[in-house]
Amino acid sequence: MATVVHRSARSGTGIMPTRLYRILTSVIIVAIALFSLSRLFTSHFGYSTADAGSGTGFIGVESIRRSVLALKSDPLKPRIDQLKKQADDHRMLALAYASYARKLKLENSKMLRKFADLARNYSDLLNRPSYRTLFESDSISINESLLRQFEKEVKERIKVTRQMIAEAKESFDNQLKIQKLKDTIFATNEQLTRAKKQGAFSSLIAAKSIPKSLHCLAMRLMEERIAHPEKYSDEGNTPPPELEDPKLYHYAIFSDNVIAASVVVNSAAKNAKEPSKHVFHVVTDKMNLGAMQVMLKMKDYNGAHIEVKAFEDYKFLNSSYVPVLKQLESAKLQQFYFENKLENATKDTTNMKFRNPKYLSMLNHLRFYLPEMYPKLHRILFLDDDIVVQKDLTGLWKIDMDGKVNGAVETCFGSFHRYAQYMNFSHPLIKAKFNPKACAWAYGMNFFDLDAWRREKCTEQYHYWQSLNENRTLWKLGTLPPGLITFYSTTKPLDKSWHVLGLGYNPSISMDEIKNAAVVHFNGNMKPWLDIAMSQFKPLWTKHVDYENEYVQACNFGL
Repeated sequence: MATVVHRSARSGTGIMPTRLYRILTSVIIVAIALFSLSRLFTSHFGYSTADAGSGTGFIGVESIRRSVLALKSDPLKPRIDQLKKQADDHRMLALAYASYARKLKLENSKMLRKFADLARNYSDLLNRPSYRTLFESDSISINESLLRQFEKEVKERIKVTRQMIAEAKESFDNQLKIQKLKDTIFATNEQLTRAKKQGAFSSLIAAKSIPKSLHCLAMRLMEERIAHPEKYSDEGNTPPPELEDPKLYHYAIFSDNVIAASVVVNSAAKNAKEPSKHVFHVVTDKMNLGAMQVMLKMKDYNGAHIEVKAFEDYKFLNSSYVPVLKQLESAKLQQFYFENKLENATKDTTNMKFRNPKYLSMLNHLRFYLPEMYPKLHRILFLDDDIVVQKDLTGLWKIDMDGKVNGAVETCFGSFHRYAQYMNFSHPLIKAKFNPKACAWAYGMNFFDLDAWRREKCTEQYHYWQSLNENRTLWKLGTLPPGLITFYSTTKPLDKSWHVLGLGYNPSISMDEIKNAAVVHFNGNMKPWLDIAMSQFKPLWTKHVDYENEYVQACNFGL
């Protein structure tokens, strides 16, 4: 029994030292580890007991706590990066709004300056030295108080930015609507310009076209001329003395339109008090000579005398004498007149009316050779083929011309229809010779004193200026500009009731003014023999058409 007790006691004393040894060993290992860590952190942050005594012990302890956490991951570093990114993003947003405001033409607006200043504030904030140090710090050395200050400033600026964007959004939307409206107006204006060009081009084509009935009439008349040459030919016959009698009333009509010429003669003879004292000199071209002879000889015209000739019969009219004939041989000039492609023909829409090929016809330039065509006459009345005579015109021969050459109705009013609109006053020669404010006058009904014309040598003046304008640098095309130049100081203004213009383009002419006019003029594209003629004025012309003529009836003219 005693033996058993002894063994148990020995056994218990053997176990205890072993357990104590193990516990002691663990304590020593932990102490060494803690000591090592303590030495490591205190040496890194410069912490000492002196620091604790001086009141910075809390910071040291906090640094130890922060450093331990930083070993795993630093939550402040991503936070700094996020704040920096937010600041930079809002800076770019402010710049974008400033750029858009500039695009909307708000350079001087208050809003543009605000966004520009805000973007600049963001840049200044991100470039501040203290904050740049914060961005460049490693995970261990981040200053939290500086971080909180940076975060506060960033959030304040973001708040301001969002408020400004909210305020600007409505204004920007309105500006965007205004810009879209401007773009729409611009696009519509472009469409309108194209439509105007298309309309002008179409109108030009319509004005140049020959109606089927008019073409038919010319062909039927020519057929009659060929079938019965003895009835209509004047070859071999002595011209009637009335054709050169200066005591009679002489008219010059230059046309290749048989129906238009007949209306002029018919209306003038019908309104003349003594038709037998009136002589009509009708000049056409060789192609239409036969048809014109038949048309004007099939009617008596109340005893008025009628001469029909072709301009080719006047042998002095050749390219060696007439500058315009030489110029009309130019391929470039012919291309200009006949360039009918829309994109080319509408380049100069202001002067598109002068592109009409009728200006290639010598018939349009005969008006400058009246003294040579009728050497025995003293006075003559020039009439266009698109006029209608409504009264007796013999009163024109009673007007005292005061030594002037050309009697015409002036067309200027205000700043319109002045010389500046017909000639190139940037050319030194034009600028030196003419007054840009001088009043223009109209062709269509012009009373010419042929003796004064010869004395003033107007044809020579015309040749001089026409030769200088070979390249169209002095004026555009047409016969009015050279007429204004040739008769610059030799034109006598006539009363406006003698000649009322615009029935071929102006629908607002009063009927009272038309009723009181001696001559009405269908100048413009809407000629009375075309389908595009203005219906309110067309009866003034159609009532003088000889609808009893069998060929007019056969061609259904006017239907």
